[in-house]
Amino acid sequence: MGVAVVTGASSGIGAALCQELHKQGHLVVGLSRREAPDADEHEVCDVSDRASVAAAANRVLTRHPQIAILINNAGIPARGGFSDIDEDRIEAVTATNYLGSVWVFRAFESGLVRGSYVVNIVSVAGTVAAGPYSAAKHAQLAFSRSLAVELAPRGVGVLTVNPGYVETDGFPQRGRHGIFDRIVVDPPLVATQIIEGMAKDKREMFIPGWYRPAAWFQALAPATVARLRGRRARP
Repeated sequence: MGVAVVTGASSGIGAALCQELHKQGHLVVGLSRREAPDADEHEVCDVSDRASVAAAANRVLTRHPQIAILINNAGIPARGGFSDIDEDRIEAVTATNYLGSVWVFRAFESGLVRGSYVVNIVSVAGTVAAGPYSAAKHAQLAFSRSLAVELAPRGVGVLTVNPGYVETDGFPQRGRHGIFDRIVVDPPLVATQIIEGMAKDKREMFIPGWYRPAAWFQALAPATVARLRGRRARP
């Protein structure tokens, strides 16, 4: 089935993807700062550090010159607005959640061939106005959509995934959203749907799917959404 590279592979969605890809017959290489027990091979990597990414990619590509699936999953949380969050945290969130995907793609690009897939785990947060985390994910969303256009002539697919609330160690959700706790999903469900999305050659998906209309509403009527959130829309 080929080699699959997964960032943020130590836990959450990344670990679940490692398990599912292994079941599919892929040799899974996990990239993360901590150990990734669900991966067949592991490389220590901080995606916010270009040198770390380049070194990890060089080691992987030396062993595996062709990459069937490249999944940008690594991310860190940041709850709050631009006035609330520490400046260093804002910088770290941007470097990890947006630029990390760019550095990983560029480092592994030489291993992508016709039929390969790049999967970018973005977030529903990237489609709404909600502080530094949302802004970084919005940038990642634009990157992923742009990459899909750029790589299409080369026969490399790009799948953009926008999950909603997912229960993970780094992003604990249950108990934070009141009645909305019931819509929190678990990593194995997200991983399964991503695998199915690749099999169906999808280009973008929301998990759960009913988040899509909310994203459309934000795109079509940002001022209205801002008023509903109690904020003033700015040009």
